[in-house]
Amino acid sequence: MDEFDLEVISCKSCKRLIEYADDVKENGRKAGYEKEEYWCKPVPSFGPINAELLIVGLAPGTHGAGRTGRPFTGDYAGELLYQTLYDFDMSNKSESLNNGDNLELKNARISNAVRCAPPNNKPTTEEVNNCSNFLIEEICMMKNLKSILALGGLAHRAVLRTMSLKQSEYPFSHGAEHELDGIEWKLIDSYHPSRYNLNTGRLNAEMFKDVFEVLKR
Repeated sequence: MDEFDLEVISCKSCKRLIEYADDVKENGRKAGYEKEEYWCKPVPSFGPINAELLIVGLAPGTHGAGRTGRPFTGDYAGELLYQTLYDFDMSNKSESLNNGDNLELKNARISNAVRCAPPNNKPTTEEVNNCSNFLIEEICMMKNLKSILALGGLAHRAVLRTMSLKQSEYPFSHGAEHELDGIEWKLIDSYHPSRYNLNTGRLNAEMFKDVFEVLKR
């Protein structure tokens, strides 16, 4: 891990999230994972820092990235994301099951607006703000960045906040492509590939693929 990853992992800014992680590690493991050693720390980003694409999600899932220590790994939300990355030749595998599966990303990096798993997958505004410096630093380090893909409205707003841009000028909508004032890279929006969105039909594989077609162009 590089210095930035270590900085993320060592963060203890949010008392509520630290207490939640400790409780999950001691008492809250999901059925079937009782014998696993849960990660239960801030989750570092995944993928090369020289990538042209940064994918920003909401936050680690308690029993997904909160368990495995890698974004969108080991839970339902990652299934469509990693399959689509593989279909677009941005990953060497179509699944992301655990941190030791030799998965590699090509020209893409995955991060989250909030680095710790929050209770009920709902971070507070303060927790989002506490994590914003990490996102700012990460964006600044990505010298080849051409596009940021925001998965969901919270991620979209978090990205705009890091750039001190007004939400009202760049409204979130699935498939939207935003040219940001004074910014060289573009912001692309997608609904989050959550179980809820996929089960209700708000998002499907074809809609998600269409967003990556925009990114490809």
